Amino acid sequence: MTSRTMGRLAGVAQRVREDPPALTAQRILKRVHDRFVTADLDFPLRGADVADSTRRSRPLPPPVLEDRPLRIGWLTTPPGPGSGGHTTMFRMVEALERAGHRCDMVLYQRNGGSVDRHLATIRKGWPGVRATVRSADDGLDGLDACIATSWPSAHVLATRSIPGLHELYFVQDYEPFFYPHGSEHELAADSYRFGFHTIALGNMVRNRLLEEVGVHASSVPFSCDTSVYHLDNEGSRSGVVFYAKPDVPRRGYRLAVLALEEFHRRHPDVPIHVYGHDAPDIAAPVIQHHRVSPAELNDLYNRAAAGLALSFTNITLVGEEMLASGCIPVVNDSADTRAAFDNPHAVFAPPTPASLAEGLCRAVEQADPQRARAAAASISRDNWTLAGTGVVRIVEDVVRGRSTAPAARTVGAGVGRHAG
Repeated sequence: MTSRTMGRLAGVAQRVREDPPALTAQRILKRVHDRFVTADLDFPLRGADVADSTRRSRPLPPPVLEDRPLRIGWLTTPPGPGSGGHTTMFRMVEALERAGHRCDMVLYQRNGGSVDRHLATIRKGWPGVRATVRSADDGLDGLDACIATSWPSAHVLATRSIPGLHELYFVQDYEPFFYPHGSEHELAADSYRFGFHTIALGNMVRNRLLEEVGVHASSVPFSCDTSVYHLDNEGSRSGVVFYAKPDVPRRGYRLAVLALEEFHRRHPDVPIHVYGHDAPDIAAPVIQHHRVSPAELNDLYNRAAAGLALSFTNITLVGEEMLASGCIPVVNDSADTRAAFDNPHAVFAPPTPASLAEGLCRAVEQADPQRARAAAASISRDNWTLAGTGVVRIVEDVVRGRSTAPAARTVGAGVGRHAG
């Protein structure tokens, strides 16, 4: 054994002795992950499903002029229980179904497999959805239009599209921001250049599509499910609440942990409620609620005076849901945030631990029933009606040939189609 190897082993032994067991285990797991989990296993697409906007050209499909309901496919990954992005998508599916159209959920699984277990998840989690559930591997035959719902599904639609199919793209976030500036970032950005008619959820996405990739998009507004989130408590409140998503960088988990620790130092008697994932690394007493139902979450918001609602891409729905329940959200301030959410009853704070903690302190110190009532009254009671109506109108206009909006394309990107 060389002296260099012996030195390394001695260093490892010293770290094991000095480091807490949890940190040692974390380092071991990271090394195992880095050694055995390759980038290919994390990549969401099969190689044959990666499209290229510079090599894509297709004629505009003929409009569907017959006076009949449309058959619309929604190309998506299988949903997990309670998935927020899927929930918003399913609201749009239900809007199309209420308008008399038929929808198919077209599930893409990189490694294939049966859709049966996913059918059960959809029927249980979103009982209002009547759509047929099928595999993307079975093709897109029989559809008048297909709507991509994420950058991987947009690539699948681009590579598997068939003649005569109208292509749309429901964009809930500017997904290149989900990644470091590398392969996935660029492939996500390229998905907006495929020539699909793009529907942006909120102004932040619409603005970013135009600024970052030169794509013009139709847009529909955010909303809040006020049948679930509403004011029940017009009396006193205590506590702050936080939705923990440590595995989703854009939700600012580490900043939230530091802010909550600082808040606890200033208000040690105010309870801190955490739901979603556990947050064992917060150096303060917390009440862990784990996964909660929407009704249970509304009850929690009605007890709390304030909460953290952080998002560093498109705005999280948590902010409006808190407000609807009379809970004051503390939101990371930015132009992107205010483009989609500029409610005067929210507290906007620079995204630093001290500033977010100060925002929580102000919200708790100024809490009173009148402020809670005003916050709840500021939230629209349309329950996603405007967004759903907008999606129905856009889809019908595109497929019926009534749309005059430009297709999503970048000049010079090599996409050979124009909107009708």
